[in-house]
Order: sequence, then structure tokens, then C-alpha cells
Amino acid sequence: MAPELKTAFDQQAFRQALGQFPTGVCVVTCTAEFERLGMTMSSFNCLSLDPPLILFSIDRKAASLPLWEKAEGYAVNVLAENQKEISNRFAKSLSNKWEGTRFAHGQFGAPLLPGVAAVFECIPWAKYDGGDHTLFIAEVTSFSSSVDRMPLVFSKGRYAALQSTEFVAPLWPLDIHY
Repeated sequence: MAPELKTAFDQQAFRQALGQFPTGVCVVTCTAEFERLGMTMSSFNCLSLDPPLILFSIDRKAASLPLWEKAEGYAVNVLAENQKEISNRFAKSLSNKWEGTRFAHGQFGAPLLPGVAAVFECIPWAKYDGGDHTLFIAEVTSFSSSVDRMPLVFSKGRYAALQSTEFVAPLWPLDIHY
């Protein structure tokens, strides 16, 4: 019997294929042990409507992961299309990313950024091993949105723009969802 041939998994090709799926861009924030944390993410999803659960993930190599795991609440700040600078700032491992950044304190101490398309304030629900990431599931306790603001979108490794003509009020939920 011949040995099974194994091919190397091409992570770069995998990332490129994932880039075909456009995502919104958000900055998830929290305060833990008196330290403000914020991280740009596109790994944000709705998980459940009842109860209202969302999820996001953080790389296991992130130096701030132990603090994220201790947070008593999070804020998911869904960025508006004119907030690329904020996205870029919070995508980096800078010690001064909060310098000059305006924010308000949310109900669990998580910073709320101004001018966002939507914000979700959450409390921890569960954490799971997700390979090279930790999955955070959180229960939404409050939220707000500004329907007049277009969201910041990321696709194929760069920011993208939505065409406003694509926003026709659909009957929700769409038949394709069930």
C-alpha cells in the first residue's frame, strides 16, 4: 500500500480566498485592570437573536489576550466609511493608540467611539478555543445604529465601498435565509 500523499496547506492562498468575502470593519474595545484596550477586527458576527449573542475572535499571540479574557464587558464599534484612520490606528500594536482618540465610557467601561455606524455593548457569555484564535461570545445588552452612515467595508485585502443604490429596503428576513 502506497503512503498517503499530503500537500502543504497554502495559508496565503487561503487568506486570498477569504478576502473574496467582504466584511464590515469594527473596533472592539474593553477596559480590564484599569487599561483601555481596542482592536480592529473583521471577525465579528451575529450568533443568535434569542438570546442576543455576537462573537469575535482574537489571535492567541496577541499580547493583550489575557486582559481581554478578564474584561467585564465589550463594545463593538462598527466603523463608518469615513473612519479608515481609526481602523488603521487600532489595527496596530501601538502603546499610544488611545492618544488623541475621543470616546465615551460605556456601561461596562468599554470605550464607545463617536461617529460609528453602530455600537453594541456586551457582557461575556463564553470563550472557546478556535485554533490560533480565541473565540469570544458575548451577550448584547444595548445597541444603537445610525442608518444614515455607510459602514466601512474590507475586501480583497483593502477597503471597499458600497454603492448606495444597493440599499433598497428588503422585507426581512429574506427567503434565502431559511
